[in-house]
Amino acid sequence: MSAVDVKQAPARTLGRVGAQPLTRRKSSVWEQIWRDRIMLLLIAPGLLYFVLFRYIPLLGNVIAFQDYLPFVPIVESPFVGFANFQAMISDPAFWQATANTIIIALCQLIFYFPMPIILAMMLQGVISTRVRRIVQSVVYLPHFISWVIVVALWQQVLGGSGIFVHTLRDVGLPAVNVMTEPGFFKELVTSQLIWKETGYATIIFLAALLNIDSSLYEAAVVDGAGRWQRLWNVTLPGIMGVIILLLILRLGLILSVGFEQILLQRNAVGPAAGEVLDTYVYFKGIVGGQWGITAAAGLIKGIIGTGLVIAANKFAHRLGQEGVYN
Repeated sequence: MSAVDVKQAPARTLGRVGAQPLTRRKSSVWEQIWRDRIMLLLIAPGLLYFVLFRYIPLLGNVIAFQDYLPFVPIVESPFVGFANFQAMISDPAFWQATANTIIIALCQLIFYFPMPIILAMMLQGVISTRVRRIVQSVVYLPHFISWVIVVALWQQVLGGSGIFVHTLRDVGLPAVNVMTEPGFFKELVTSQLIWKETGYATIIFLAALLNIDSSLYEAAVVDGAGRWQRLWNVTLPGIMGVIILLLILRLGLILSVGFEQILLQRNAVGPAAGEVLDTYVYFKGIVGGQWGITAAAGLIKGIIGTGLVIAANKFAHRLGQEGVYN
């Protein structure tokens, strides 16, 4: 073997090694579980909650196709097919509740959903950290008040003997009891939701705003961008992913417009204005004993919510956003 062959031998050997790299043994499922055991233990309570209280109860939707009675086991209840759905569709109260639900849901989507975004951006613009914390504490507080107290407070302000009515009488205007006026009910419940939940809902958007790189604002200022230009070109694109995500989740619950809130005020305005699908299910099923019909209504509501989430998620993907899932 010549000297040239001796020098080239290691190179050829390295070339063979590089051409056939050593492969690592793929870890088994049990090894992966043991490796991630801490993370799995942390998510176990949340997973158990959804399994016990969300997924297993879905099996109870079978009573929508049965003549179900609480004191008869589900497996022994007679099967009636789509009779409950036919009875539900022929019930005028169901369509009235559906119409009220859709109108209130649209009002909440149009007027309530943007409010936390606007408030979060306003709080971000406050220079004083102390003032910002005081404002945050004040606007968070209504979230922790029960709907019973909230309705009572609004009754003291807008009710028949409230401050608003007395003020109208003092200035010579006709008194209007907003709390018992059916024409104002949808605007009333939307305003109550805005007052109660806007502050608490800003937490997610404030966290999203903090994740925006400050160098983007600095670059925008150097380029001569004003306040509104920075808002439209830096702030909103920076939190658009969070906005889309929460909007999709909101669409999934669009037919659930607040059972406790509306139940407390339904009798004051009457079923024609205050009946929604949640209260329809309560009075028709639990109070009236027509379990199959109300189970059918609940099943339809769940199917519509699921369809809206899937459609909105696909639309978000077309816009280049991540959405809820891939």
